[in-house]
Amino acid sequence: MDMHKREIPSPLETSKKKALITLFILLGITILLFCLSFFITPTNMSIDRCFFGLFGKSDVAANRIMQRIILPRNLAAFLIGGGLSLSGLLMQTSLKNPMASPATLGVSNAAVFGANVIILCLYGTSSNSFVSASDSPFQMSMVAFLFSFLCILLVLFLSSFHKFHPTTVVLVGIVLGSCFQALTTLLQYFADDVALSAIVGWSFGNLERITMGENGILGIVLFVSLLSFSLLGYRFNALDAGDGFAKSVGVHTSLLRFISLLVASLLGALCVSFCGMIGFVGIIAPHIMKRLIGRDHRFLFPTSFLAGSSLLLICDIFTRLIGRGTSLPVGAITALIGTPLFLIILFTKKGDKYALSK
Repeated sequence: MDMHKREIPSPLETSKKKALITLFILLGITILLFCLSFFITPTNMSIDRCFFGLFGKSDVAANRIMQRIILPRNLAAFLIGGGLSLSGLLMQTSLKNPMASPATLGVSNAAVFGANVIILCLYGTSSNSFVSASDSPFQMSMVAFLFSFLCILLVLFLSSFHKFHPTTVVLVGIVLGSCFQALTTLLQYFADDVALSAIVGWSFGNLERITMGENGILGIVLFVSLLSFSLLGYRFNALDAGDGFAKSVGVHTSLLRFISLLVASLLGALCVSFCGMIGFVGIIAPHIMKRLIGRDHRFLFPTSFLAGSSLLLICDIFTRLIGRGTSLPVGAITALIGTPLFLIILFTKKGDKYALSK
Protein backbone atom coordinates (compact mmCIF):
# COMPACT_ATOMS: atom_id res chain seq x y z
CA MET A 1 0.00 0.00 0.00
CA ASP A 2 1.23 3.46 -0.84
CA MET A 3 2.29 5.14 2.42
CA HIS A 4 2.00 8.57 0.88
CA LYS A 5 -1.71 8.80 0.33
CA ARG A 6 -2.88 11.76 -1.56
CA GLU A 7 -5.21 13.93 0.48
CA ILE A 8 -8.39 14.97 -1.21
CA PRO A 9 -9.56 18.42 -0.08
CA SER A 10 -13.08 18.73 1.19
CA PRO A 11 -15.58 20.94 -0.69
CA LEU A 12 -15.31 23.52 2.12
CA GLU A 13 -11.52 23.65 1.84
CA THR A 14 -11.75 23.94 -1.94
CA SER A 15 -14.28 26.76 -1.64
CA LYS A 16 -12.08 28.53 0.92
CA LYS A 17 -9.04 28.26 -1.34
CA LYS A 18 -10.99 29.61 -4.31
CA ALA A 19 -12.33 32.49 -2.21
CA LEU A 20 -8.84 33.42 -1.00
CA ILE A 21 -7.46 33.36 -4.55
CA THR A 22 -10.35 35.53 -5.72
CA LEU A 23 -9.78 37.92 -2.81
CA PHE A 24 -6.10 38.44 -3.65
CA ILE A 25 -6.80 38.81 -7.38
CA LEU A 26 -9.48 41.41 -6.64
CA LEU A 27 -7.13 43.21 -4.28
CA GLY A 28 -4.52 43.40 -7.03
CA ILE A 29 -7.07 44.65 -9.58
CA THR A 30 -8.35 47.30 -7.18
CA ILE A 31 -4.84 48.56 -6.40
CA LEU A 32 -4.03 48.66 -10.13
CA LEU A 33 -7.19 50.64 -10.94
CA PHE A 34 -6.60 52.98 -8.01
CA CYS A 35 -3.05 53.74 -9.20
CA LEU A 36 -4.14 54.05 -12.83
CA SER A 37 -6.81 56.58 -11.90
CA PHE A 38 -4.11 59.05 -10.82
CA PHE A 39 -2.75 59.27 -14.35
CA ILE A 40 -6.07 59.75 -16.13
CA THR A 41 -7.16 63.30 -15.36
CA PRO A 42 -9.88 65.50 -16.91
CA THR A 43 -7.17 68.05 -17.76
CA ASN A 44 -5.04 65.47 -19.64
CA MET A 45 -1.87 66.24 -17.67
CA SER A 46 1.34 64.41 -18.51
CA ILE A 47 2.33 61.35 -16.47
CA ASP A 48 5.31 63.06 -14.83
CA ARG A 49 3.20 66.08 -13.77
CA CYS A 50 0.60 63.72 -12.29
CA PHE A 51 3.21 61.70 -10.39
CA PHE A 52 5.21 64.60 -8.98
CA GLY A 53 2.08 66.71 -8.43
CA LEU A 54 0.66 63.98 -6.17
CA PHE A 55 3.65 64.47 -3.85
CA GLY A 56 3.69 68.26 -4.20
CA LYS A 57 6.88 68.26 -6.29
CA SER A 58 5.47 69.69 -9.54
CA ASP A 59 4.21 73.15 -10.47
CA VAL A 60 1.56 74.87 -8.35
CA ALA A 61 -1.33 74.04 -10.70
CA ALA A 62 -0.44 70.35 -10.92
CA ASN A 63 0.03 70.12 -7.14
CA ARG A 64 -3.39 71.64 -6.51
CA ILE A 65 -5.16 69.45 -9.06
CA MET A 66 -3.59 66.20 -7.86
CA GLN A 67 -3.79 66.83 -4.10
CA ARG A 68 -7.09 68.70 -3.84
CA ILE A 69 -9.14 67.16 -6.66
CA ILE A 70 -7.76 63.86 -7.98
CA LEU A 71 -6.63 62.31 -4.66
CA PRO A 72 -9.93 62.93 -2.80
CA ARG A 73 -11.87 61.83 -5.88
CA ASN A 74 -9.97 58.55 -6.22
CA LEU A 75 -10.31 57.79 -2.52
CA ALA A 76 -14.02 58.54 -2.79
CA ALA A 77 -14.44 56.11 -5.69
CA PHE A 78 -12.67 53.40 -3.70
CA LEU A 79 -14.58 53.99 -0.44
CA ILE A 80 -18.03 54.77 -1.81
CA GLY A 81 -17.99 51.87 -4.27
CA GLY A 82 -17.06 49.50 -1.45
CA GLY A 83 -19.53 51.12 0.94
CA LEU A 84 -22.49 50.80 -1.41
CA SER A 85 -21.60 47.18 -2.15
CA LEU A 86 -21.26 46.35 1.56
CA SER A 87 -24.57 48.09 2.27
CA GLY A 88 -26.30 46.11 -0.48
CA LEU A 89 -24.91 42.79 0.73
CA LEU A 90 -26.02 43.48 4.31
CA MET A 91 -29.54 44.27 3.11
CA GLN A 92 -29.72 41.21 0.86
CA THR A 93 -28.64 38.85 3.63
CA SER A 94 -30.66 40.46 6.42
CA LEU A 95 -33.88 40.65 4.40
CA LYS A 96 -33.18 37.40 2.49
CA ASN A 97 -33.95 39.28 -0.68
CA PRO A 98 -31.46 39.20 -3.60
CA MET A 99 -32.94 42.41 -5.05
CA ALA A 100 -32.32 44.49 -1.92
CA SER A 101 -29.94 47.44 -2.16
CA PRO A 102 -29.89 51.08 -1.01
CA ALA A 103 -31.46 52.07 -4.34
CA THR A 104 -34.18 49.40 -4.67
CA LEU A 105 -35.35 49.74 -1.06
CA GLY A 106 -35.71 53.51 -1.31
CA VAL A 107 -32.85 54.25 1.11
CA SER A 108 -30.94 56.33 -1.44
CA ASN A 109 -33.98 58.45 -2.34
CA ALA A 110 -34.75 58.94 1.35
CA ALA A 111 -31.17 60.07 2.02
CA VAL A 112 -31.30 62.48 -0.92
CA PHE A 113 -34.53 63.94 0.45
CA GLY A 114 -32.87 64.41 3.84
CA ALA A 115 -29.89 66.14 2.24
CA ASN A 116 -32.22 68.41 0.29
CA VAL A 117 -34.07 69.30 3.49
CA ILE A 118 -30.76 70.49 4.95
CA ILE A 119 -29.87 72.45 1.83
CA LEU A 120 -33.22 74.17 1.40
CA CYS A 121 -34.75 74.36 4.86
CA LEU A 122 -31.87 74.69 7.31
CA TYR A 123 -29.88 77.13 5.18
CA GLY A 124 -32.72 78.72 3.24
CA THR A 125 -33.13 79.03 -0.51
CA SER A 126 -30.38 81.56 -1.16
CA SER A 127 -27.55 80.92 -3.57
CA ASN A 128 -25.23 80.27 -0.62
CA SER A 129 -27.34 77.39 0.71
CA PHE A 130 -25.50 74.61 -1.07
CA VAL A 131 -22.10 76.00 -0.11
CA SER A 132 -23.11 76.23 3.54
CA ALA A 133 -24.59 72.73 3.53
CA SER A 134 -21.50 71.27 1.93
CA ASP A 135 -19.45 72.76 4.78
CA SER A 136 -21.56 70.80 7.31
CA PRO A 137 -21.16 67.13 6.35
CA PHE A 138 -22.07 65.92 9.84
CA GLN A 139 -25.46 67.63 9.87
CA MET A 140 -26.25 66.59 6.32
CA SER A 141 -25.19 62.98 6.94
CA MET A 142 -27.18 62.80 10.17
CA VAL A 143 -30.40 64.02 8.54
CA ALA A 144 -29.80 61.77 5.51
CA PHE A 145 -29.25 58.84 7.86
CA LEU A 146 -32.43 59.54 9.83
CA PHE A 147 -34.57 59.59 6.70
CA SER A 148 -32.90 56.49 5.25
CA PHE A 149 -33.38 54.54 8.49
CA LEU A 150 -36.99 55.74 8.66
CA CYS A 151 -37.42 54.34 5.17
CA ILE A 152 -36.01 50.96 6.23
CA LEU A 153 -38.35 50.84 9.25
CA LEU A 154 -41.33 51.59 7.01
CA VAL A 155 -40.25 48.88 4.56
CA LEU A 156 -39.99 46.32 7.37
CA PHE A 157 -43.28 47.36 8.97
CA LEU A 158 -45.32 47.28 5.74
CA SER A 159 -43.67 44.07 4.51
CA SER A 160 -44.46 42.31 7.78
CA PHE A 161 -48.12 42.09 6.72
CA HIS A 162 -46.98 39.69 3.97
CA LYS A 163 -44.40 37.88 6.11
CA PHE A 164 -41.47 39.67 4.45
CA HIS A 165 -42.06 38.06 1.07
CA PRO A 166 -39.13 39.06 -1.21
CA THR A 167 -41.38 40.57 -3.88
CA THR A 168 -43.33 42.53 -1.28
CA VAL A 169 -40.17 43.96 0.26
CA VAL A 170 -38.89 45.18 -3.11
CA LEU A 171 -42.26 46.62 -4.16
CA VAL A 172 -42.66 48.46 -0.86
CA GLY A 173 -39.14 49.84 -1.24
CA ILE A 174 -39.86 51.03 -4.78
CA VAL A 175 -43.09 52.73 -3.68
CA LEU A 176 -41.43 54.48 -0.73
CA GLY A 177 -38.49 55.47 -2.92
CA SER A 178 -40.91 57.03 -5.41
CA CYS A 179 -42.65 58.85 -2.55
CA PHE A 180 -39.37 60.37 -1.31
CA GLN A 181 -38.48 61.27 -4.87
CA ALA A 182 -41.79 63.11 -5.23
CA LEU A 183 -41.16 64.97 -1.96
CA THR A 184 -37.71 65.93 -3.26
CA THR A 185 -39.32 67.32 -6.41
CA LEU A 186 -41.66 69.44 -4.27
CA LEU A 187 -38.69 70.82 -2.35
CA GLN A 188 -36.96 71.67 -5.60
CA TYR A 189 -40.01 73.64 -6.68
CA PHE A 190 -39.37 76.16 -3.89
CA ALA A 191 -35.64 76.52 -4.62
CA ASP A 192 -34.10 79.38 -6.54
CA ASP A 193 -32.13 78.75 -9.73
CA VAL A 194 -28.71 78.43 -8.09
CA ALA A 195 -29.89 76.13 -5.31
CA LEU A 196 -31.91 74.07 -7.79
CA SER A 197 -28.86 73.58 -9.99
CA ALA A 198 -26.85 72.39 -7.00
CA ILE A 199 -29.58 70.02 -5.85
CA VAL A 200 -30.11 68.50 -9.29
CA GLY A 201 -26.41 67.69 -9.31
CA TRP A 202 -27.05 65.40 -6.35
CA SER A 203 -29.36 63.26 -8.43
CA PHE A 204 -26.55 62.21 -10.77
CA GLY A 205 -23.76 61.50 -8.29
CA ASN A 206 -20.49 63.40 -8.42
CA LEU A 207 -17.24 62.33 -6.77
CA GLU A 208 -15.60 65.72 -7.16
CA ARG A 209 -17.45 67.37 -4.28
CA ILE A 210 -16.10 65.07 -1.56
CA THR A 211 -13.26 66.30 0.68
CA MET A 212 -10.42 64.51 2.45
CA GLY A 213 -12.21 65.05 5.76
CA GLU A 214 -15.33 63.33 4.48
CA ASN A 215 -13.19 60.52 3.08
CA GLY A 216 -11.70 60.12 6.55
CA ILE A 217 -15.13 59.82 8.17
CA LEU A 218 -16.29 57.30 5.58
CA GLY A 219 -13.02 55.36 5.78
CA ILE A 220 -13.26 54.91 9.55
CA VAL A 221 -16.90 53.77 9.41
CA LEU A 222 -16.15 51.37 6.55
CA PHE A 223 -13.05 49.88 8.20
CA VAL A 224 -14.87 49.14 11.45
CA SER A 225 -17.95 47.80 9.63
CA LEU A 226 -16.03 45.60 7.19
CA LEU A 227 -13.79 44.14 9.89
CA SER A 228 -16.68 43.50 12.28
CA PHE A 229 -18.98 41.84 9.75
CA SER A 230 -16.18 39.75 8.25
CA LEU A 231 -15.41 38.39 11.73
CA LEU A 232 -19.14 37.66 12.15
CA GLY A 233 -19.23 35.80 8.83
CA TYR A 234 -20.24 32.50 10.45
CA ARG A 235 -23.32 34.13 11.98
CA PHE A 236 -24.36 35.56 8.63
CA ASN A 237 -23.87 32.14 7.03
CA ALA A 238 -26.24 30.74 9.64
CA LEU A 239 -28.73 33.56 9.04
CA ASP A 240 -28.52 32.94 5.32
CA ALA A 241 -29.41 29.27 5.92
CA GLY A 242 -32.65 30.25 7.67
CA ASP A 243 -33.83 31.73 10.95
CA GLY A 244 -34.61 28.30 12.40
CA PHE A 245 -31.10 27.00 11.79
CA ALA A 246 -29.51 30.27 12.96
CA LYS A 247 -31.41 30.17 16.25
CA SER A 248 -30.49 26.51 16.76
CA VAL A 249 -26.78 27.41 16.69
CA GLY A 250 -27.18 30.35 19.05
CA VAL A 251 -27.54 33.31 16.69
CA HIS A 252 -29.76 36.16 17.92
CA THR A 253 -31.40 36.70 14.55
CA SER A 254 -33.46 39.78 15.45
CA LEU A 255 -30.48 41.64 16.92
CA LEU A 256 -28.17 40.68 14.05
CA ARG A 257 -30.75 41.73 11.47
CA PHE A 258 -31.41 45.05 13.25
CA ILE A 259 -27.69 45.90 13.54
CA SER A 260 -27.11 44.93 9.91
CA LEU A 261 -29.91 47.16 8.64
CA LEU A 262 -28.78 49.99 10.92
CA VAL A 263 -25.22 49.86 9.55
CA ALA A 264 -26.45 49.38 5.97
CA SER A 265 -28.61 52.49 6.33
CA LEU A 266 -25.71 54.46 7.80
CA LEU A 267 -23.39 53.45 4.94
CA GLY A 268 -26.00 54.29 2.32
CA ALA A 269 -26.74 57.63 3.97
CA LEU A 270 -23.06 58.59 4.23
CA CYS A 271 -22.36 57.70 0.60
CA VAL A 272 -25.38 59.60 -0.72
CA SER A 273 -24.87 62.63 1.53
CA PHE A 274 -21.23 62.96 0.45
CA CYS A 275 -21.52 62.39 -3.30
CA GLY A 276 -25.17 62.07 -4.33
CA MET A 277 -27.05 59.24 -6.03
CA ILE A 278 -24.98 56.35 -7.43
CA GLY A 279 -27.07 53.36 -8.44
CA PHE A 280 -26.53 49.69 -9.31
CA VAL A 281 -23.20 49.26 -7.46
CA GLY A 282 -24.93 48.03 -4.30
CA ILE A 283 -26.87 45.32 -6.10
CA ILE A 284 -24.45 44.17 -8.82
CA ALA A 285 -21.14 43.78 -6.97
CA PRO A 286 -22.45 41.34 -4.29
CA HIS A 287 -24.15 39.19 -6.94
CA ILE A 288 -20.99 38.95 -9.02
CA MET A 289 -19.11 37.73 -5.96
CA LYS A 290 -21.81 35.21 -5.06
CA ARG A 291 -21.41 33.70 -8.50
CA LEU A 292 -17.63 33.56 -8.20
CA ILE A 293 -17.08 32.31 -4.64
CA GLY A 294 -20.48 31.20 -3.32
CA ARG A 295 -22.22 32.45 -0.18
CA ASP A 296 -19.56 32.20 2.53
CA HIS A 297 -19.86 35.63 4.17
CA ARG A 298 -16.40 35.39 5.73
CA PHE A 299 -15.06 36.07 2.25
CA LEU A 300 -18.16 37.57 0.67
CA PHE A 301 -17.89 40.78 2.70
CA PRO A 302 -14.29 41.70 1.71
CA THR A 303 -14.60 40.52 -1.90
CA SER A 304 -17.87 42.39 -2.41
CA PHE A 305 -16.26 45.52 -0.98
CA LEU A 306 -13.35 45.25 -3.42
CA ALA A 307 -15.67 44.45 -6.33
CA GLY A 308 -17.75 47.57 -5.60
CA SER A 309 -14.59 49.67 -5.34
CA SER A 310 -13.26 48.33 -8.65
CA LEU A 311 -16.59 48.87 -10.39
CA LEU A 312 -16.84 52.52 -9.32
CA LEU A 313 -13.17 53.16 -10.13
CA ILE A 314 -13.75 51.79 -13.64
CA CYS A 315 -16.82 54.00 -14.08
CA ASP A 316 -14.96 57.08 -12.82
CA ILE A 317 -12.02 56.42 -15.16
CA PHE A 318 -14.50 56.03 -18.00
CA THR A 319 -16.06 59.44 -17.23
CA ARG A 320 -12.61 61.04 -17.51
CA LEU A 321 -11.85 59.34 -20.80
CA ILE A 322 -15.05 60.46 -22.52
CA GLY A 323 -15.47 63.77 -20.70
CA ARG A 324 -12.95 65.67 -22.87
CA GLY A 325 -11.94 68.03 -20.07
CA THR A 326 -15.36 68.17 -18.41
CA SER A 327 -16.64 66.31 -15.38
CA LEU A 328 -19.40 63.84 -16.19
CA PRO A 329 -21.66 62.52 -13.40
CA VAL A 330 -20.40 59.09 -12.42
CA GLY A 331 -23.92 58.04 -11.37
CA ALA A 332 -25.06 58.17 -14.99
CA ILE A 333 -22.17 55.92 -16.05
CA THR A 334 -22.86 53.35 -13.31
CA ALA A 335 -26.45 53.16 -14.58
CA LEU A 336 -25.31 52.67 -18.19
CA ILE A 337 -22.81 49.96 -17.25
CA GLY A 338 -24.93 48.46 -14.48
CA THR A 339 -28.06 47.91 -16.58
CA PRO A 340 -26.56 45.31 -18.99
CA LEU A 341 -24.62 43.65 -16.15
CA PHE A 342 -27.80 43.31 -14.12
CA LEU A 343 -29.66 41.81 -17.09
CA ILE A 344 -26.84 39.31 -17.61
CA ILE A 345 -27.04 38.27 -13.95
CA LEU A 346 -30.83 38.09 -14.17
CA PHE A 347 -31.07 35.84 -17.21
CA THR A 348 -28.07 33.52 -16.95
CA LYS A 349 -28.43 30.06 -15.45
CA LYS A 350 -25.85 30.64 -12.74
CA GLY A 351 -27.73 33.75 -11.75
CA ASP A 352 -30.68 31.55 -10.84
CA LYS A 353 -28.53 29.66 -8.39
CA TYR A 354 -26.51 32.42 -6.82
CA ALA A 355 -27.50 35.89 -7.88
CA LEU A 356 -31.25 35.71 -7.66
CA SER A 357 -31.77 33.05 -5.07
CA LYS A 358 -32.33 33.55 -1.38
